[in-house]
Amino acid sequence: MVQKAKILLVDDRPENLLALEAILSALDQTLVRASSGEEALKALLTDDFAVILLDVQMPGMDGFETAAHIKRRERTRDIPIIFLTAINHGPHHTFRGYAAGAVDYISKPFDPWVLRAKVSVFVELYMKNCQLREQAALLRLQLEGGGKATAGETKEPAGLLAELSARLAAVEEQAEALSKQLGDESTDAAAVATAAHLERKLTGLRRALDALEPGTSGGQATVN
Repeated sequence: MVQKAKILLVDDRPENLLALEAILSALDQTLVRASSGEEALKALLTDDFAVILLDVQMPGMDGFETAAHIKRRERTRDIPIIFLTAINHGPHHTFRGYAAGAVDYISKPFDPWVLRAKVSVFVELYMKNCQLREQAALLRLQLEGGGKATAGETKEPAGLLAELSARLAAVEEQAEALSKQLGDESTDAAAVATAAHLERKLTGLRRALDALEPGTSGGQATVN
């Protein structure tokens, strides 16, 4: 079972954090607060997040500097960042946000429905990636020749392959539906690209799994 995704909310104003929590509570995910860039970076040291909502204007380390630190870390550089700002200094200011690695740049006051929809896309992508990693771990277990279930019980290779194939098929179906939804809605290019990357990973995993089927010659398949 995939646990709830964590969403990091970064803003130095408590009332803004309360507003974000009210907007995103309907997603039924875990919302984590940070009142500064430093506090956000500390949270990112130990927890994995589906998406970060980051205020631009903060005392001390502002949103741009915080994003730069996030993107420099191997562990966190791929986490989507949505910038939130109460000011608009024109195209140059917006460009700076995208240059810092943001997938979106939203000016306050924003439409709660739009923000919730954008965040939900990245939560779904995060969930699919978690499921994909689970399938890859199970497949590696089979490739390493143990033929054992995660609980330590012996299981026939054919039975394990069938279980892996069924689980992978469910993830493939969900990923295909999500990609279609993203394409139909013409949403953020970053989200579409992430979904495409996920589908490529699924394709590679399916090929590796197919190579393990009896009667094939691809017994040395690997999963990246």
